[in-house]
Amino acid sequence: MWWQYIIIAAVILLGIYGFLVFTRFETRNLSRRTSRTAADMYPSHADSARRQRRHAREHGGEQARDDDGRSREPRPADGTDQ
Repeated sequence: MWWQYIIIAAVILLGIYGFLVFTRFETRNLSRRTSRTAADMYPSHADSARRQRRHAREHGGEQARDDDGRSREPRPADGTDQ
């Protein structure tokens, strides 16, 4: 019966070691340096222009456009344009 205690302790230690190895591996992969920026990744995850307009219309806003010269910066709270 004493050998059961050794096996249980070994299984627990092996589980703790496995967890530490796994979390170290995940941390290293998820936090490594990369040359990609959010701007580079955005186009592959963006909604279509139609869907963006619909979303803006449903939420009382307007879609920011680069082609008509409007700024993408938020407007001042007092309602004046700068």
